[in-house]
Amino acid sequence: MTLAQTKNDRVGLGIAYAVAGMLMMSIMDTIVKWLSTGYPVSEIVLFRNVFGLLPLLVALAMTGGPKSLRSPQPVLQVLRAFFALGAGFMFFAALRTIPLADAFALAFTGPLFITALSVPLLREQVGIHRWSAVILGFIGTLVILRPAGQSFDPAAFLVIGAALCYAMVMILTRRLAPQNTTLSMMVWTATISLLISGAIAPFEWVTPSPLDFTLLALMGLIGSAGMFMIGQGYRYAPAAVIAPFDYSILIWGVLFGWILWQELPDRFVWAGAAIVIASGIYIVRRETRLSQIAQQ
Repeated sequence: MTLAQTKNDRVGLGIAYAVAGMLMMSIMDTIVKWLSTGYPVSEIVLFRNVFGLLPLLVALAMTGGPKSLRSPQPVLQVLRAFFALGAGFMFFAALRTIPLADAFALAFTGPLFITALSVPLLREQVGIHRWSAVILGFIGTLVILRPAGQSFDPAAFLVIGAALCYAMVMILTRRLAPQNTTLSMMVWTATISLLISGAIAPFEWVTPSPLDFTLLALMGLIGSAGMFMIGQGYRYAPAAVIAPFDYSILIWGVLFGWILWQELPDRFVWAGAAIVIASGIYIVRRETRLSQIAQQ
C-alpha cells in the first residue's frame, strides 16, 4: 500500500469509529430516557459510573496500574469530575420531558461554549470569524428554544447547563492533557462521580427489576464504549474531518425518538439545529486551519 492509501484508510477508520461512538452514546441516552420516569437521576448516574468504571479499571490494570493515576494537578482533576457529574445530572434530568432529538440539538451548543470560554480561561485568541460563528450558533439555539412559543419546555435550560458543564470539562481536559493520560482523567472523573452519586442515590433508591438492572448495566458499558470509540476517531483522523460526523447523533435521536415515543422534531428544531451545526463545524475547521498555520 502507498503512504496515501494508508493515510486514507486511517481517516476512514477514524470516521467509522466516530459514527459508531455516536451511535453508542445515543443508545445510552435512549436507555436513560426510557428509565428516567421510573428511577431517580442519582440512581441512573450511579449505575452509569459503576458499570462505566469497570472497563476503565481493566484498561488501567493492563497499562500501569494505580501508579498511572498519579496527577500533578489533583485539584483540576476533581474540578473536571464535578463538571462532568453536573453535565450528566442535568442532561439525564432533562431527558425526562424533552424529546431525544431536541436534547441532542441543544447539546450541540457545547463547542460554542468551548470557544467562548477559551478566551478568559485558556488565554486563547479568538478572531472575528469564530466569534461570528459563536453568535450565529446561539441564535440557532434561540430558534430551537422558542422561549416565547407555546411548546417551550423550561427543562431545555438543563440541556444548556449540561452543555456549559461539558465545555468546562473539555477546557479542563486541555489544561490536564499535557501532564495526564486520557485514561487517568477518565478514571478520576468516574471514581469521583461514583462516590458522589453513591452518596445521594440511597436516599432515593428504587430497586430495579431484572430487566431494568440489565438496561442500567448496559447503559454504563455502552457509554464507556462510545467515549472510547469517539476518542479513537479523533486519534485516527483530524478534528476537522471527524467533527461533522459527531452530529450524526441527531439522526439516531430522531430515529429512536420516533420508534419509541413517536417524537419528531418540528421545523424550528431542524432549522435551529442546522444553524448550530454549521457554526460548530465552521469553528472546528477554523481552529484546525489556524493550528496548522501555527505549526508551519
